[in-house]
Amino acid sequence: MRIALISDIHGNAVSLRAVLADADAVGVDRIVCLGDVATLGPDPDIAVELVAERCATIITGNHEDFLLEPGSVHSYTDVVPVLHAIDWCAAELSADHLAVLRTSVATVAMPLGTASLFAFHGTPRSNRENLLACTGAGEVDAMLGGRRATVLTGGHTHLPLLRRHGDALLLNPGSVGMPFAEFVNGGRPTLLPCAEYAVIEDRPDGTVRVDLRRVEVPVTDLIRAASRRDYPFAEALLQEYARF
Repeated sequence: MRIALISDIHGNAVSLRAVLADADAVGVDRIVCLGDVATLGPDPDIAVELVAERCATIITGNHEDFLLEPGSVHSYTDVVPVLHAIDWCAAELSADHLAVLRTSVATVAMPLGTASLFAFHGTPRSNRENLLACTGAGEVDAMLGGRRATVLTGGHTHLPLLRRHGDALLLNPGSVGMPFAEFVNGGRPTLLPCAEYAVIEDRPDGTVRVDLRRVEVPVTDLIRAASRRDYPFAEALLQEYARF
């Protein structure tokens, strides 16, 4: 069995389509979305529609909370462009789009052949927490809250991660729509000219293979998508794409 993990799409339909095409070429049995589907980018509606069509499960990211629970973003950030971008996104999404996001779940456990997978957004206890390569083992235990699986996977940080923790693997597939060059902890990020995701494969010998994948995305397509609509995050994204 092969499962693709995608996360942190953030309304970037260009990169999402590139990742889905790569997943099709690789050959996967299921796609799981780890959250943050729609906000910040130029195409929240298309991103939601593609995720609804292709993903077996959607995890509730913090940005799903911000859309479905108006005002909750203020306990996370007061960065004005982010607030405006969330408001714009909420206005762009139809009732049907929001209904798709309401089907999301905080966590999900699923079999991975002879192995097991447990998925969340930030950590099992909060979709706003950062689980990093440098997070101490004791703090990781507290974040996991006793959850056990062969692979424990989340997103949120926009940074790929593959780390052993006891007898488990901690995995972050990175970001489809806004891959970061480094952890920014709420600051302004530097974006990378690619899209990131992961494929997990349960092999016949009982081992698990993890493939952290980067997909090339044409910069001209990103610029065209970011330029064709008037939305709050356009200038910031175009400044980043100009560096590529």
